[in-house]
Amino acid sequence: MYLNFSRLKKYLIILMLSLFSLNCLAKDDLTFANFRDIRDLNPHLYSGEMWAQNMLFESLVHYNEDGSFSPWLAESWSISNDSKTYTFKLRQDVTFSDGAKFDAHSAKLNWDAVLANKVRHTWLEMVRLITEVKAVDDYTLQVNLSEPYYPFLIEIAVTRPMRFISPNSMINGTTKDGVKSYIGTGPYVLGDHKKDQYAVFNQNPTYWGSKPPIKTITMKVIADNQSRLLALENGEIDLIYGQNMVDADSFERFSHMDNFQTLISKPVSSRMVLLNTTRAILKDANVRRALEHIINKNDISTGIFNGSEAPADTLMATNIPYANIGLKPYQYDPKLASQLLDAAGWIKVAGQDYRYQDGKPFEITLYYNSNATSQKTIAQYMQDEFAQVGLKLNIHGEEEQGYSDRLKIGDFDMVFDISWGMPYDPQSFLASMKLPVHGDYMAQQGLAEKAQIDASISKALIATDDKTRQQLYAYVLETLHNEAVYIPLTYERNRAIAIKSLQGIEFAPSQFDIPFTKMHY
Repeated sequence: MYLNFSRLKKYLIILMLSLFSLNCLAKDDLTFANFRDIRDLNPHLYSGEMWAQNMLFESLVHYNEDGSFSPWLAESWSISNDSKTYTFKLRQDVTFSDGAKFDAHSAKLNWDAVLANKVRHTWLEMVRLITEVKAVDDYTLQVNLSEPYYPFLIEIAVTRPMRFISPNSMINGTTKDGVKSYIGTGPYVLGDHKKDQYAVFNQNPTYWGSKPPIKTITMKVIADNQSRLLALENGEIDLIYGQNMVDADSFERFSHMDNFQTLISKPVSSRMVLLNTTRAILKDANVRRALEHIINKNDISTGIFNGSEAPADTLMATNIPYANIGLKPYQYDPKLASQLLDAAGWIKVAGQDYRYQDGKPFEITLYYNSNATSQKTIAQYMQDEFAQVGLKLNIHGEEEQGYSDRLKIGDFDMVFDISWGMPYDPQSFLASMKLPVHGDYMAQQGLAEKAQIDASISKALIATDDKTRQQLYAYVLETLHNEAVYIPLTYERNRAIAIKSLQGIEFAPSQFDIPFTKMHY
Protein backbone atom coordinates (compact mmCIF):
# COMPACT_ATOMS: atom_id res chain seq x y z
CA MET A 1 0.00 0.00 0.00
CA TYR A 2 1.42 3.31 -1.09
CA LEU A 3 1.08 6.35 1.27
CA ASN A 4 1.46 9.85 -0.09
CA PHE A 5 3.07 11.43 2.99
CA SER A 6 3.15 14.87 1.38
CA ARG A 7 -0.61 14.82 0.77
CA LEU A 8 -1.27 13.38 4.28
CA LYS A 9 0.79 16.15 5.85
CA LYS A 10 -1.24 18.71 3.90
CA TYR A 11 -4.53 17.20 5.12
CA LEU A 12 -3.33 17.20 8.73
CA ILE A 13 -2.36 20.85 8.53
CA ILE A 14 -5.77 21.75 7.07
CA LEU A 15 -7.48 19.72 9.82
CA MET A 16 -5.50 21.44 12.57
CA LEU A 17 -6.25 24.90 11.16
CA SER A 18 -9.95 24.02 10.90
CA LEU A 19 -10.06 22.85 14.51
CA PHE A 20 -8.27 26.03 15.59
CA SER A 21 -10.78 28.16 13.67
CA LEU A 22 -13.72 26.29 15.19
CA ASN A 23 -12.24 26.80 18.64
CA CYS A 24 -11.90 30.54 18.01
CA LEU A 25 -15.47 30.71 16.69
CA ALA A 26 -16.75 28.75 19.68
CA LYS A 27 -15.09 31.04 22.22
CA ASP A 28 -17.67 33.51 23.47
CA ASP A 29 -16.35 34.26 26.94
CA LEU A 30 -13.81 36.78 28.16
CA THR A 31 -11.83 36.90 31.40
CA PHE A 32 -10.06 40.09 32.46
CA ALA A 33 -8.39 41.41 35.60
CA ASN A 34 -9.27 44.33 37.82
CA PHE A 35 -7.33 45.53 40.84
CA ARG A 36 -10.39 45.51 43.13
CA ASP A 37 -13.93 44.23 43.55
CA ILE A 38 -16.91 45.68 41.65
CA ARG A 39 -18.32 46.92 44.99
CA ASP A 40 -21.74 48.65 45.17
CA LEU A 41 -23.15 48.98 41.64
CA ASN A 42 -26.09 51.21 42.60
CA PRO A 43 -26.07 53.55 39.55
CA HIS A 44 -27.23 56.50 41.64
CA LEU A 45 -24.18 56.39 43.93
CA TYR A 46 -20.41 56.45 43.48
CA SER A 47 -18.89 53.41 45.16
CA GLY A 48 -19.02 50.90 42.31
CA GLU A 49 -16.76 50.28 39.35
CA MET A 50 -17.95 52.53 36.55
CA TRP A 51 -17.16 50.05 33.76
CA ALA A 52 -19.45 47.52 35.53
CA GLN A 53 -22.26 50.04 36.03
CA ASN A 54 -22.00 50.87 32.34
CA MET A 55 -22.58 47.22 31.43
CA LEU A 56 -25.85 47.05 33.38
CA PHE A 57 -27.41 50.51 33.24
CA GLU A 58 -28.21 52.83 30.36
CA SER A 59 -28.94 56.52 29.79
CA LEU A 60 -31.36 58.50 27.67
CA VAL A 61 -28.65 59.75 25.31
CA HIS A 62 -25.24 58.55 24.22
CA TYR A 63 -22.19 60.82 24.18
CA ASN A 64 -20.08 60.30 21.04
CA GLU A 65 -16.35 60.73 20.61
CA ASP A 66 -16.82 63.80 18.41
CA GLY A 67 -18.81 65.56 21.14
CA SER A 68 -22.21 64.93 19.56
CA PHE A 69 -25.13 63.00 21.06
CA SER A 70 -27.10 60.07 19.67
CA PRO A 71 -30.31 58.35 20.82
CA TRP A 72 -30.15 55.63 23.46
CA LEU A 73 -33.16 54.96 25.68
CA ALA A 74 -34.61 58.16 24.26
CA GLU A 75 -35.43 58.00 20.53
CA SER A 76 -35.40 61.80 20.23
CA TRP A 77 -35.47 64.99 22.28
CA SER A 78 -36.22 68.68 21.98
CA ILE A 79 -35.07 71.76 23.87
CA SER A 80 -37.26 74.80 24.54
CA ASN A 81 -36.31 78.23 23.20
CA ASP A 82 -35.24 79.40 26.67
CA SER A 83 -33.09 76.23 27.10
CA LYS A 84 -34.85 75.42 30.38
CA THR A 85 -37.07 72.52 29.29
CA TYR A 86 -35.91 69.21 27.78
CA THR A 87 -38.52 66.81 26.37
CA PHE A 88 -37.53 63.20 25.62
CA LYS A 89 -39.47 60.69 23.52
CA LEU A 90 -38.61 57.27 24.95
CA ARG A 91 -38.22 53.92 23.21
CA GLN A 92 -41.29 51.70 23.61
CA ASP A 93 -39.54 48.33 23.32
CA VAL A 94 -37.40 48.36 26.46
CA THR A 95 -37.75 46.29 29.62
CA PHE A 96 -35.49 45.91 32.61
CA SER A 97 -33.86 42.48 32.81
CA ASP A 98 -36.39 41.44 35.50
CA GLY A 99 -39.28 42.12 33.10
CA ALA A 100 -40.33 45.50 34.51
CA LYS A 101 -41.29 48.05 31.86
CA PHE A 102 -39.03 50.98 31.09
CA ASP A 103 -41.22 54.01 30.39
CA ALA A 104 -41.62 57.63 31.44
CA HIS A 105 -42.99 56.60 34.84
CA SER A 106 -40.03 54.35 35.74
CA ALA A 107 -37.65 56.96 34.32
CA LYS A 108 -39.23 59.67 36.50
CA LEU A 109 -39.02 57.38 39.53
CA ASN A 110 -35.28 57.00 38.93
CA TRP A 111 -34.57 60.69 38.52
CA ASP A 112 -36.73 61.54 41.51
CA ALA A 113 -34.63 59.05 43.53
CA VAL A 114 -31.47 60.93 42.54
CA LEU A 115 -33.03 64.30 43.40
CA ALA A 116 -34.14 62.96 46.79
CA ASN A 117 -30.44 62.57 47.60
CA LYS A 118 -29.30 65.99 46.34
CA VAL A 119 -26.71 66.39 49.08
CA ARG A 120 -24.78 63.45 47.61
CA HIS A 121 -24.75 64.95 44.12
CA THR A 122 -23.75 68.52 44.86
CA TRP A 123 -20.81 68.31 42.43
CA LEU A 124 -23.41 68.16 39.65
CA GLU A 125 -24.77 71.66 39.08
CA MET A 126 -27.55 70.04 37.03
CA VAL A 127 -29.05 68.37 40.10
CA ARG A 128 -29.36 71.75 41.82
CA LEU A 129 -31.03 73.28 38.76
CA ILE A 130 -33.70 70.61 38.08
CA THR A 131 -37.06 71.90 39.33
CA GLU A 132 -39.36 69.17 38.01
CA VAL A 133 -39.30 65.79 36.27
CA LYS A 134 -42.63 65.03 34.62
CA ALA A 135 -44.10 62.01 32.85
CA VAL A 136 -46.16 63.80 30.19
CA ASP A 137 -47.48 60.46 28.96
CA ASP A 138 -46.28 56.84 29.07
CA TYR A 139 -43.32 57.51 26.77
CA THR A 140 -42.65 61.25 27.08
CA LEU A 141 -40.39 62.55 29.84
CA GLN A 142 -40.01 66.28 30.50
CA VAL A 143 -37.30 67.90 32.64
CA ASN A 144 -37.54 71.54 33.74
CA LEU A 145 -34.55 73.61 34.89
CA SER A 146 -34.44 76.87 36.82
CA GLU A 147 -31.61 78.16 34.60
CA PRO A 148 -30.20 77.27 31.18
CA TYR A 149 -27.43 74.71 31.63
CA TYR A 150 -25.27 73.90 28.63
CA PRO A 151 -23.71 70.61 29.97
CA PHE A 152 -27.14 69.06 30.68
CA LEU A 153 -27.00 66.39 27.96
CA ILE A 154 -23.38 65.58 28.86
CA GLU A 155 -24.24 65.00 32.50
CA ILE A 156 -27.22 62.76 31.81
CA ALA A 157 -25.10 60.74 29.36
CA VAL A 158 -22.22 59.89 31.72
CA THR A 159 -22.17 56.66 33.71
CA ARG A 160 -23.64 58.02 36.95
CA PRO A 161 -25.90 59.08 38.57
CA MET A 162 -28.62 59.57 35.89
CA ARG A 163 -28.90 55.93 34.78
CA PHE A 164 -31.96 53.70 35.23
CA ILE A 165 -32.47 50.79 37.64
CA SER A 166 -35.58 48.61 37.90
CA PRO A 167 -38.27 49.95 40.27
CA ASN A 168 -38.24 46.44 41.80
CA SER A 169 -34.63 47.01 42.89
CA MET A 170 -35.48 50.14 44.85
CA ILE A 171 -36.11 50.28 48.58
CA ASN A 172 -39.36 52.14 49.31
CA GLY A 173 -39.19 53.79 45.90
CA THR A 174 -35.73 55.27 46.37
CA THR A 175 -32.06 54.34 46.12
CA LYS A 176 -30.24 56.66 48.53
CA ASP A 177 -30.14 53.98 51.24
CA GLY A 178 -29.14 51.18 48.89
CA VAL A 179 -30.85 48.83 46.44
CA LYS A 180 -32.06 45.23 46.61
CA SER A 181 -30.52 44.16 43.29
CA TYR A 182 -28.61 45.54 40.32
CA ILE A 183 -31.22 45.26 37.56
CA GLY A 184 -30.88 47.52 34.53
CA THR A 185 -31.79 47.62 30.84
CA GLY A 186 -28.21 47.10 29.61
CA PRO A 187 -26.62 44.43 27.41
CA TYR A 188 -25.33 42.43 30.40
CA VAL A 189 -26.70 41.20 33.72
CA LEU A 190 -24.71 40.47 36.85
CA GLY A 191 -24.39 36.76 37.56
CA ASP A 192 -22.22 35.03 40.16
CA HIS A 193 -20.24 37.39 42.37
CA LYS A 194 -17.81 36.52 45.13
CA LYS A 195 -16.53 39.64 46.87
CA ASP A 196 -12.85 40.44 46.28
CA GLN A 197 -12.47 37.36 44.06
CA TYR A 198 -14.56 37.54 40.90
CA ALA A 199 -17.75 38.75 39.24
CA VAL A 200 -19.51 37.22 36.23
CA PHE A 201 -21.55 39.22 33.72
CA ASN A 202 -23.87 37.34 31.34
CA GLN A 203 -25.46 38.49 28.12
CA ASN A 204 -28.93 39.94 28.83
CA PRO A 205 -31.35 37.55 27.02
CA THR A 206 -34.08 40.21 26.86
CA TYR A 207 -31.88 43.11 25.71
CA TRP A 208 -33.72 45.47 23.38
CA GLY A 209 -30.65 46.23 21.25
CA SER A 210 -28.11 44.13 19.38
CA LYS A 211 -26.75 41.31 21.52
CA PRO A 212 -23.03 41.69 22.28
CA PRO A 213 -20.82 39.03 20.62
CA ILE A 214 -19.23 37.96 23.93
CA LYS A 215 -21.80 36.14 26.05
CA THR A 216 -19.95 35.86 29.36
CA ILE A 217 -17.44 38.27 30.87
CA THR A 218 -15.61 37.29 34.05
CA MET A 219 -13.72 39.83 36.11
CA LYS A 220 -11.00 38.44 38.38
CA VAL A 221 -9.68 40.55 41.23
CA ILE A 222 -5.87 40.60 40.98
CA ALA A 223 -4.54 43.46 43.09
CA ASP A 224 -0.84 43.11 42.30
CA ASN A 225 0.49 44.46 39.01
CA GLN A 226 3.01 41.65 38.41
CA SER A 227 0.45 38.98 39.28
CA ARG A 228 -1.91 40.41 36.66
CA LEU A 229 0.80 40.24 34.01
CA LEU A 230 1.71 36.69 34.97
CA ALA A 231 -1.97 35.66 34.77
CA LEU A 232 -2.12 37.07 31.24
CA GLU A 233 1.05 35.25 30.16
CA ASN A 234 -0.23 31.99 31.68
CA GLY A 235 -3.57 32.18 29.88
CA GLU A 236 -5.63 32.68 33.05
CA ILE A 237 -7.01 35.96 31.70
CA ASP A 238 -7.49 37.38 28.20
CA LEU A 239 -7.29 41.11 28.84
CA ILE A 240 -5.79 43.85 31.04
CA TYR A 241 -7.42 47.24 30.48
CA GLY A 242 -7.04 50.61 32.17
CA GLN A 243 -4.75 53.54 32.90
CA ASN A 244 -3.14 52.27 36.06
CA MET A 245 -3.37 48.54 35.44
CA VAL A 246 0.05 48.07 33.86
CA ASP A 247 3.36 49.90 34.13
CA ALA A 248 5.03 51.37 31.03
CA ASP A 249 7.95 48.93 30.99
CA SER A 250 5.67 45.89 31.06
CA PHE A 251 3.46 47.42 28.38
CA GLU A 252 6.53 47.85 26.20
CA ARG A 253 7.64 44.25 26.87
CA PHE A 254 4.26 42.81 25.84
CA SER A 255 4.27 44.91 22.66
CA HIS A 256 7.13 42.69 21.39
CA MET A 257 5.45 39.36 22.26
CA ASP A 258 3.88 37.47 19.36
CA ASN A 259 0.94 36.08 21.35
CA PHE A 260 -0.32 39.46 22.58
CA GLN A 261 -1.45 42.83 21.30
CA THR A 262 -1.03 46.20 23.00
CA LEU A 263 -3.25 49.21 22.45
CA ILE A 264 -2.99 52.77 23.73
CA SER A 265 -5.54 55.57 23.60
CA LYS A 266 -5.24 59.22 22.74
CA PRO A 267 -4.52 61.46 25.77
CA VAL A 268 -7.56 61.28 28.06
CA SER A 269 -6.80 63.37 31.16
CA SER A 270 -4.17 65.39 33.00
CA ARG A 271 -1.93 63.70 35.57
CA MET A 272 -0.89 66.23 38.23
CA VAL A 273 0.12 66.93 41.80
CA LEU A 274 -2.23 69.07 43.92
CA LEU A 275 -0.71 71.52 46.43
CA ASN A 276 -2.60 72.42 49.62
CA THR A 277 -2.51 76.22 49.86
CA THR A 278 -3.63 76.14 53.51
CA ARG A 279 -0.47 74.36 54.74
CA ALA A 280 2.10 76.55 56.49
CA ILE A 281 4.93 75.96 54.01
CA LEU A 282 2.73 76.00 50.91
CA LYS A 283 0.79 79.17 51.75
CA ASP A 284 3.47 81.20 49.98
CA ALA A 285 2.76 81.34 46.24
CA ASN A 286 6.49 81.74 45.51
CA VAL A 287 7.19 78.45 47.26
CA ARG A 288 4.52 76.76 45.14
CA ARG A 289 5.96 78.33 41.99
CA ALA A 290 9.42 77.12 42.99
CA LEU A 291 8.09 73.55 43.17
CA GLU A 292 6.75 73.92 39.62
CA HIS A 293 10.29 74.57 38.37
CA ILE A 294 11.85 71.59 40.20
CA ILE A 295 10.10 68.83 38.25
CA ASN A 296 11.51 67.78 34.88
CA LYS A 297 8.38 66.54 33.14
CA ASN A 298 10.36 65.27 30.17
CA ASP A 299 12.18 62.89 32.54
CA ILE A 300 8.83 61.58 33.80
CA SER A 301 7.49 61.25 30.26
CA THR A 302 10.50 59.36 28.87
CA GLY A 303 11.95 57.70 31.96
CA ILE A 304 8.75 56.44 33.57
CA PHE A 305 6.29 56.23 30.65
CA ASN A 306 8.70 55.49 27.80
CA GLY A 307 7.36 58.52 25.97
CA SER A 308 3.79 57.20 25.85
CA GLU A 309 2.52 60.08 27.99
CA ALA A 310 3.45 63.58 26.79
CA PRO A 311 4.65 66.19 29.31
CA ALA A 312 1.81 68.37 30.59
CA ASP A 313 2.30 72.13 30.52
CA THR A 314 -1.06 73.16 31.94
CA LEU A 315 -3.88 71.85 34.12
CA MET A 316 -6.01 71.18 31.05
CA ALA A 317 -4.63 70.18 27.66
CA THR A 318 -5.19 72.78 24.95
CA ASN A 319 -7.56 70.45 23.05
CA ILE A 320 -10.04 70.57 25.96
CA PRO A 321 -12.93 73.01 25.29
CA TYR A 322 -12.22 76.53 26.61
CA ALA A 323 -8.68 75.57 27.77
CA ASN A 324 -6.56 76.89 24.91
CA ILE A 325 -5.91 80.31 26.46
CA GLY A 326 -2.16 80.81 25.90
CA LEU A 327 -0.85 80.10 29.38
CA LYS A 328 2.94 80.24 29.80
CA PRO A 329 4.21 76.87 31.08
CA TYR A 330 6.51 76.60 34.11
CA GLN A 331 9.82 75.41 32.65
CA TYR A 332 12.20 73.02 34.39
CA ASP A 333 14.64 75.44 36.03
CA PRO A 334 16.19 74.38 39.40
CA LYS A 335 18.24 77.60 39.50
CA LEU A 336 15.10 79.75 39.31
CA ALA A 337 13.46 77.49 41.90
CA SER A 338 16.38 78.13 44.27
CA GLN A 339 16.04 81.88 43.75
CA LEU A 340 12.33 81.77 44.55
CA LEU A 341 12.99 79.71 47.68
CA ASP A 342 15.70 82.14 48.79
CA ALA A 343 13.29 85.05 48.28
CA ALA A 344 10.67 83.21 50.35
CA GLY A 345 13.11 82.89 53.24
CA TRP A 346 14.04 79.23 52.80
CA ILE A 347 17.81 79.43 53.02
CA LYS A 348 20.51 76.85 52.41
CA VAL A 349 22.46 76.40 55.67
CA ALA A 350 26.10 75.32 55.52
CA GLY A 351 26.53 71.70 56.57
CA GLN A 352 22.76 70.94 56.33
CA ASP A 353 21.03 68.86 53.69
CA TYR A 354 17.82 70.88 53.71
CA ARG A 355 16.76 74.51 53.60
CA TYR A 356 15.66 76.22 56.82
CA GLN A 357 13.37 79.09 57.74
CA ASP A 358 13.23 80.42 61.30
CA GLY A 359 15.15 77.39 62.49
CA LYS A 360 12.74 74.86 60.93
CA PRO A 361 13.63 72.59 58.00
CA PHE A 362 11.61 72.48 54.80
CA GLU A 363 9.69 69.20 55.09
CA ILE A 364 6.42 68.21 53.42
CA THR A 365 4.69 64.94 52.48
CA LEU A 366 3.40 63.70 49.14
CA TYR A 367 0.63 61.08 49.37
CA TYR A 368 -0.03 58.57 46.60
CA ASN A 369 -2.56 55.85 45.81
CA SER A 370 -0.77 52.53 46.30
CA ASN A 371 -3.16 50.89 43.78
CA ALA A 372 -1.89 53.16 40.98
CA THR A 373 1.20 51.49 39.52
CA SER A 374 3.01 54.65 38.41
CA GLN A 375 2.41 57.02 41.32
CA LYS A 376 5.00 55.51 43.65
CA THR A 377 7.64 55.66 40.91
CA ILE A 378 6.87 59.33 40.21
CA ALA A 379 6.88 60.09 43.95
CA GLN A 380 10.34 58.56 44.35
CA TYR A 381 11.61 60.58 41.40
CA MET A 382 10.18 63.80 42.87
CA GLN A 383 11.76 63.00 46.23
CA ASP A 384 15.20 62.97 44.59
CA GLU A 385 14.52 66.19 42.64
CA PHE A 386 13.36 68.01 45.77
CA ALA A 387 16.45 66.90 47.70
CA GLN A 388 18.76 68.42 45.06
CA VAL A 389 17.47 71.91 45.87
CA GLY A 390 17.42 71.32 49.63
CA LEU A 391 13.81 70.26 50.21
CA LYS A 392 12.78 67.19 52.19
CA LEU A 393 9.88 65.37 50.56
CA ASN A 394 8.39 62.43 52.44
CA ILE A 395 6.28 60.04 50.35
CA HIS A 396 3.46 57.93 51.73
CA GLY A 397 1.26 55.37 49.92
CA GLU A 398 -2.26 54.43 51.00
CA GLU A 399 -5.03 52.11 49.83
CA GLU A 400 -7.55 53.89 47.65
CA GLN A 401 -10.35 54.34 50.20
CA GLY A 402 -8.07 55.85 52.83
CA TYR A 403 -6.42 57.97 50.17
CA SER A 404 -9.82 59.25 48.96
CA ASP A 405 -10.95 60.05 52.51
CA ARG A 406 -7.75 62.03 53.10
CA LEU A 407 -8.41 64.14 50.02
CA LYS A 408 -11.97 65.00 51.03
CA ILE A 409 -10.96 66.39 54.42
CA GLY A 410 -7.87 68.14 53.07
CA ASP A 411 -5.40 66.26 55.30
CA PHE A 412 -2.39 66.52 52.98
CA ASP A 413 0.45 68.75 51.85
CA MET A 414 0.61 67.33 48.33
CA VAL A 415 -1.34 64.55 46.60
CA PHE A 416 -1.60 63.08 43.15
CA ASP A 417 -4.66 64.16 41.23
CA ILE A 418 -6.13 63.75 37.74
CA SER A 419 -8.62 65.69 35.70
CA TRP A 420 -11.60 63.59 34.67
CA GLY A 421 -11.08 63.65 30.93
CA MET A 422 -13.78 63.92 28.28
CA PRO A 423 -16.70 64.38 28.53
CA TYR A 424 -16.24 65.72 32.09
CA ASP A 425 -13.54 68.31 31.32
CA PRO A 426 -13.68 71.17 31.89
CA GLN A 427 -17.19 71.73 33.26
CA SER A 428 -17.69 68.82 35.71
CA PHE A 429 -14.09 68.75 36.93
CA LEU A 430 -14.14 72.49 37.65
CA ALA A 431 -17.64 72.38 39.16
CA SER A 432 -16.45 69.78 41.68
CA MET A 433 -13.92 72.31 42.99
CA LYS A 434 -16.72 74.35 44.56
CA LEU A 435 -17.57 71.75 47.20
CA PRO A 436 -15.60 69.42 49.51
CA VAL A 437 -16.18 66.28 47.42
CA HIS A 438 -12.55 65.93 46.34
CA GLY A 439 -9.22 67.39 47.41
CA ASP A 440 -9.42 70.46 45.14
CA TYR A 441 -11.86 72.42 47.30
CA MET A 442 -9.80 72.12 50.47
CA ALA A 443 -6.51 72.70 48.66
CA GLN A 444 -7.76 76.00 47.25
CA GLN A 445 -8.96 77.45 50.57
CA GLY A 446 -5.72 79.38 51.04
CA LEU A 447 -6.32 81.45 47.89
CA ALA A 448 -7.62 84.99 48.24
CA GLU A 449 -9.44 84.45 44.92
CA LYS A 450 -11.29 81.29 46.02
CA ALA A 451 -14.73 82.92 46.25
CA GLN A 452 -14.33 84.51 42.81
CA ILE A 453 -13.09 81.22 41.33
CA ASP A 454 -16.23 79.43 42.57
CA ALA A 455 -18.54 82.22 41.41
CA SER A 456 -16.94 82.23 37.95
CA ILE A 457 -17.43 78.48 37.59
CA SER A 458 -21.10 78.79 38.57
CA LYS A 459 -21.66 81.61 36.07
CA ALA A 460 -19.90 79.71 33.28
CA LEU A 461 -22.17 76.70 33.71
CA ILE A 462 -25.35 78.72 33.16
CA ALA A 463 -23.97 81.20 30.61
CA THR A 464 -25.94 81.10 27.37
CA ASP A 465 -23.31 82.63 25.08
CA ASP A 466 -19.98 81.06 24.31
CA LYS A 467 -17.94 84.25 24.63
CA THR A 468 -19.00 84.84 28.24
CA ARG A 469 -18.38 81.19 29.06
CA GLN A 470 -14.88 81.38 27.56
CA GLN A 471 -14.00 84.49 29.59
CA LEU A 472 -15.14 82.90 32.85
CA TYR A 473 -13.31 79.62 32.26
CA ALA A 474 -10.18 81.55 31.21
CA TYR A 475 -10.20 83.46 34.49
CA VAL A 476 -10.44 80.24 36.52
CA LEU A 477 -7.73 78.35 34.62
CA GLU A 478 -5.38 81.34 34.51
CA THR A 479 -5.77 82.04 38.23
CA LEU A 480 -5.12 78.42 39.23
CA HIS A 481 -2.10 78.37 36.91
CA ASN A 482 -0.58 81.62 38.18
CA GLU A 483 -1.18 80.61 41.80
CA ALA A 484 0.57 77.28 41.14
CA VAL A 485 -2.10 75.17 42.82
CA TYR A 486 -1.41 72.24 40.48
CA ILE A 487 1.82 70.80 39.10
CA PRO A 488 0.83 69.23 35.75
CA LEU A 489 2.99 66.17 35.00
CA THR A 490 1.80 64.28 31.92
CA TYR A 491 -1.33 63.74 29.87
CA GLU A 492 -2.61 60.26 30.74
CA ARG A 493 -3.50 57.59 28.21
CA ASN A 494 -5.56 54.44 28.57
CA ARG A 495 -3.84 51.09 27.89
CA ALA A 496 -4.87 47.57 27.01
CA ILE A 497 -2.98 44.27 26.64
CA ALA A 498 -4.88 41.30 25.24
CA ILE A 499 -4.51 37.95 23.58
CA LYS A 500 -4.18 38.24 19.79
CA SER A 501 -7.54 36.62 18.98
CA LEU A 502 -9.57 39.20 20.91
CA GLN A 503 -10.69 41.84 18.41
CA GLY A 504 -12.75 45.04 18.56
CA ILE A 505 -10.87 46.49 21.53
CA GLU A 506 -11.55 50.22 21.58
CA PHE A 507 -11.31 53.17 23.95
CA ALA A 508 -14.50 55.01 24.84
CA PRO A 509 -14.87 58.80 25.08
CA SER A 510 -14.86 58.37 28.87
CA GLN A 511 -11.67 56.97 30.37
CA PHE A 512 -13.75 55.07 32.97
CA ASP A 513 -15.65 52.90 30.50
CA ILE A 514 -14.61 49.62 28.85
CA PRO A 515 -16.53 49.01 25.56
CA PHE A 516 -17.08 45.28 26.02
CA THR A 517 -20.00 45.25 23.55
CA LYS A 518 -17.56 45.97 20.69
CA MET A 519 -15.24 43.06 21.50
CA HIS A 520 -15.32 39.71 19.68
CA TYR A 521 -13.08 36.81 18.66
